[in-house]
Amino acid sequence: MTEAGDAKRYIVLDPDGAGSDQGWVFVIVAAATGVVYQNQGGGTGCIQYEQEGYLIPVLGQGLDDDLREIFVGELKGQGARRLDWPADRLDRLRAAVAFHVYGSANRDDLFPLPLVLDESRLSEVDEAWVPVVTPDGPGVLVWENSD
Repeated sequence: MTEAGDAKRYIVLDPDGAGSDQGWVFVIVAAATGVVYQNQGGGTGCIQYEQEGYLIPVLGQGLDDDLREIFVGELKGQGARRLDWPADRLDRLRAAVAFHVYGSANRDDLFPLPLVLDESRLSEVDEAWVPVVTPDGPGVLVWENSD
């Protein structure tokens, strides 16, 4: 996966596609780290997305339930890239991504802040790949693809 002279390291978040049957959710905060995280998204489209940065795990049971309800239930696992987002569905997506996460240790605040849907990047939203704004800047919310 690495090109000659490419010092970046690539990490596939669900390399065997088996998932955990309990769901998982991560935030990849965009940063020049030399580590590129890859996640399959797009429902049955099986698109390989990637983001350089650092990974923040979001801990808890059933965290991807609301996301799955939107992308698998309502959108039938067909992916959502460049989809028009009606106001009610967009409101549900905003709520579904509003996980509270801690920023980096370089920050003065000690309380977790909510992720915010990055609406300037709505055309990039897809199943298992949603652009967000984190306490440390732009990032992507990822979870296990449904296919």
